[in-house]
Amino acid sequence: MEQGKRPKYINILKDQYFEYEQLNKFFELSADWICIAGFDGYFKKINPAVSDLLGYTTAELMSRPINDFIHTDDQTITSSSRSNIHKGKPLVNFENRYQTKSGEVVWLSWTSIPDIEREVVFAIAKNVTGKKRQEEERNIFTANLSKINEDLKQFTRMTSHDMRSPVSNLMSLFSLLDVSKIADPETLELVSLIKKTSEHLHKTVNNFVDVLIENDKLKVPVEDLNLAVCLDGVTESIKSLIAESHTAIAVDFSAFEDILFNRFYLESIFLNLITNSIKYSHPDQYPKISIATRVVNDTCQLIIADNGLGFDLDKVRDRVFGLYQVFHNRSDSKGIGLHLVYTHVNAMGGHISINSKVNEGTTFTISFKRTK
Repeated sequence: MEQGKRPKYINILKDQYFEYEQLNKFFELSADWICIAGFDGYFKKINPAVSDLLGYTTAELMSRPINDFIHTDDQTITSSSRSNIHKGKPLVNFENRYQTKSGEVVWLSWTSIPDIEREVVFAIAKNVTGKKRQEEERNIFTANLSKINEDLKQFTRMTSHDMRSPVSNLMSLFSLLDVSKIADPETLELVSLIKKTSEHLHKTVNNFVDVLIENDKLKVPVEDLNLAVCLDGVTESIKSLIAESHTAIAVDFSAFEDILFNRFYLESIFLNLITNSIKYSHPDQYPKISIATRVVNDTCQLIIADNGLGFDLDKVRDRVFGLYQVFHNRSDSKGIGLHLVYTHVNAMGGHISINSKVNEGTTFTISFKRTK
């Protein structure tokens, strides 16, 4: 052997020791569980992450059966999976619950590889408690949302059904009314206006019932609609409200005049946005509403703007179209109108955006793909 050179086996031992130290460091510092378990159901070796999460000492964890630390509801399915591992079948993405010393429940996702000859299992587990809690919260939220939605559907069915009889009776009363006996022109005009309003209400209720029936079939009927005709029908039904509030409505449908849409939804959108503009008008000026169409690339847009009170979007942007969300102190504000508009637009595959400033008005932009 040349002077100054170490034997080759010393270098080999040094390299092996270095590898051992690196592996041991990885084992000790890993945030995930790394453990070796025997076929007898006991831990044979565990890293500190196991003790840190469960709150037991290493001695406590290795002196008791693993099943003692598993949540009672998961012990049966875990035993079944363990028997498969003992037959030589690796286990991937298996999730079960463990119980900490303080009683807290934690979720773990396992990857386990068996060594049949040595009768041990090499396993790595990741703490997925946070993900499971998010899933649980999401499931609870979805279930509550579904219940609210079903309750609302039931309420609308009941309301629309119960409204049909009194509205029909009102129409019958008008048929019995002899207007030839009314001499006063103003009274005659008032009766005529009430009759038209009642007829519109009757039509709206019937259309609403038809839409509910179609929605229950998961199919919303659509047809080619003239925007001006639909808008005229809505403004006629609230003619007195428009007149009393001195509202000016400017219309420009030159970009496109027709739309493939559900008639009830379109009339409801017009009605809710116009009445909201009047309801939340600025106290120092008469309401001005502009309703126009625009085409941007392949997207059709219906734009409805007003000069009303508006609101601070930075504060309410995420809640604007939420159910029962109210942004102004008015006793008749229920927070339903904008939610209905949002629901109608989305049901038709469209998108609605909003731009608003306090005391400067609000602009709604309804976008949808061109169909012609």
